[in-house]
Amino acid sequence: MSAFLIVLDSVGCGGAPDAAAFGDEGANTLGHVAAACAAGRADAGRVGPLRMPVLDGLGLGRAVALASGLTVPFGGDGTLRGRWGAATATSAGKDTPSGHWELAGQPMRTPWTVFPDTCPAFPPALSAAIATRAGTAGILGNRRASGTEVLEDLGAEHLRTGWPICYTSADSVVQIAAHTGAFGLERLLDLCAGLAPMVHGMGVGRVIARPFDGAPGAFQRTPDRRDFAIPPPAPTLLDAVQAAGHRVEAVGKIGDIFAHRGIDRLHKGADDRALMDHLHRLAADAPDGALVMANLVEFDTLWGHRRDVAGYARALEWIDAEAGRFLSRLRFGDLVIFTADHGNDPTWHGTEHTRERVPVLAAGRGVGQIGAVAMADVGASVAAHLGVPAPGPGPGPGRSFL
Repeated sequence: MSAFLIVLDSVGCGGAPDAAAFGDEGANTLGHVAAACAAGRADAGRVGPLRMPVLDGLGLGRAVALASGLTVPFGGDGTLRGRWGAATATSAGKDTPSGHWELAGQPMRTPWTVFPDTCPAFPPALSAAIATRAGTAGILGNRRASGTEVLEDLGAEHLRTGWPICYTSADSVVQIAAHTGAFGLERLLDLCAGLAPMVHGMGVGRVIARPFDGAPGAFQRTPDRRDFAIPPPAPTLLDAVQAAGHRVEAVGKIGDIFAHRGIDRLHKGADDRALMDHLHRLAADAPDGALVMANLVEFDTLWGHRRDVAGYARALEWIDAEAGRFLSRLRFGDLVIFTADHGNDPTWHGTEHTRERVPVLAAGRGVGQIGAVAMADVGASVAAHLGVPAPGPGPGPGRSFL
């Protein structure tokens, strides 16, 4: 008996009650992607209505309707094969760590420090510290930016000057990009690791190393990204499972998100396909009582932030097919929950995450409605399945729905 908690990064389903406070009222990642597909506006590399029959069989369409009131046909046959609901965040941010920590039983109540949408965005002391640690006379960027666009804008100047490209977003983050050949991967990782304590002391959640290679006009980010994150403020589901003597297997960037705490083994990969291969293998090989927590990030990084609706639709249809293969491998007594950490509606304005509810789709524990729950209830439910003490801060969030 094991548990698989699979986070489809940014696959929200609309309807967050506080969306207006984030400028996201009406955002709905799944609903709007499906609407674009039905209208023929997402036919690049695929065609027609969005089809996700496997996850629809676990209640995906029902979860979207519950969260946002929107009826979306996902191509299922109408037969319910799992349990479904929609989860609401209570954390102060709509960033990746906040979403994952809350799913693992620890809502982030205190707002993160976010840098202003100005140029320069960073305070002078931080800019100077980056340059000093990099051994350069200055930094490039110093503003909010898209990670791919900033390479197009500043990659050539980075090669000429050797200065690191530093930028932020609406999330609480410092991102530093550098060319692996000209600047060096280890030098970049050392720079970010050394800077992290100062940045964390400012209340900023993450320093992200963004290595890239290639030449002007053809720069590409490499798979060697590293996140240097603040540890969760209190024990999470991962800590609870590990403390109970069970193994925690982390797939994708889960290790970085949880500051490598409460994890026994990491499973990394160059892309989501490689990470899904790990999940297929772990469906057969995970030790009894293990927690396998995975983050599939490309919905967010490749398609959501780039506002690529067709790409997002292709990724959704791909994960649905993979989910069918994965479910066929589960052993008797295993639980799998597919969910998300926030939204990133590719039809929305800007390039940032969107505040949304997230679907909660469970297989292995019967059939029926979970209903409207808190995101922290996901972690409590996994803990209940594994028979370990639930993480979470007292009454309210952190109640099992199993």
